[in-house]
Amino acid sequence: MAPKRSKGAGALEQTKPTVLSPAPVSSRSNDLYAALDLGTNSCRMLIAQPKGGGFHVVDSFSKSVQLGAGLEKTGRLSRGSMTRTIQALRICQQKLRRNKVKRMRLVATEACRRAINGDDFMRRVTRETGLRLDIIAPEQEAQLAVISCAPLVSPKTENLLVVDIGGGSTELVWIDISKVPKRDRAQSIMRLHNGFVQAPTDIPAARVVDWISVPLGVATLRDQFSDVEDDAARFALMSWFFEENLTDFTPYQSAQPQERFQIVGTSGTVTTVAASHLGLRRYDRTKVDGLRMTSQQIDKVIHKYLAMGPEGRRVDPCIGHDRSALIMSGAAILQALMRCWPTDRLSVADRGLREGLLYAQMSADGVLEEGTF
Repeated sequence: MAPKRSKGAGALEQTKPTVLSPAPVSSRSNDLYAALDLGTNSCRMLIAQPKGGGFHVVDSFSKSVQLGAGLEKTGRLSRGSMTRTIQALRICQQKLRRNKVKRMRLVATEACRRAINGDDFMRRVTRETGLRLDIIAPEQEAQLAVISCAPLVSPKTENLLVVDIGGGSTELVWIDISKVPKRDRAQSIMRLHNGFVQAPTDIPAARVVDWISVPLGVATLRDQFSDVEDDAARFALMSWFFEENLTDFTPYQSAQPQERFQIVGTSGTVTTVAASHLGLRRYDRTKVDGLRMTSQQIDKVIHKYLAMGPEGRRVDPCIGHDRSALIMSGAAILQALMRCWPTDRLSVADRGLREGLLYAQMSADGVLEEGTF
């Protein structure tokens, strides 16, 4: 795949606002909400109840379905990957029915966006499971990642880079919150659920300087270099190739001050690297979400992964069997990002599209308390 910018990405003065569809009726705070994210590699769902400025998770589901397997070669979703995904979605449907969820947002991302038969598959999903999934645009995906990470933004931060490393694509959003009072910065980012381009207001607002959706995630980047046998060479090529795809991203071209600058990374790659750094043999979200890692700590983990080799990574308890085939492509993306921007720290977010979908629905319904992050 030649490096290119996703259609619709660019400096925000040239784009139209993207607004998530609000729930059709007003909500009571004790109602349950659901968010389902069907990605290139995984199918994940959360069912939650609003609580203060956030929510309490009632039920969840996560399954590696590898929906995008073979997509790079054929341009189509394979029969096997669609069958696996349908089976996972049936479990989700049962959970939604059992919990009597009425307010939900169910979305599909890069694999279904790119596949020739993506729309046909969505119709099959509805026919066989009763679930209606929307294939969302890259800007919506980036928008949801941003608002999910709002609670992790430091009051001292003036420039923020949110990075969401997915299976089929990676979204980057650069936000300037220097004009927003410190106490309001997280809330100003939450307000981006109404779109990256907001109507003029007297209230100091978060300004999205630029955003980009790179059509390379952990699965698609791995597939690009699957013919390279040497482990270290493949890693170096993946990291270089990903950086080549960032050249149209406006902040890539200009130096940014290290002071008051924060990178927040959300993905299975980032949380796995964090778990390896902490030496967790059993994953613990409470220890990982919000952790700040230095670039030296990240490099140390990545070098450890390379020294392990494919077999060592496969049996490492911090990585896990399902993640082992994808961890080096994700690490290559992470290393490129830390190389490109002048900061020596990364904030780890164990949150993403599902949390963003929940926040957006609850915010639109007015059931979240402001200022309670």
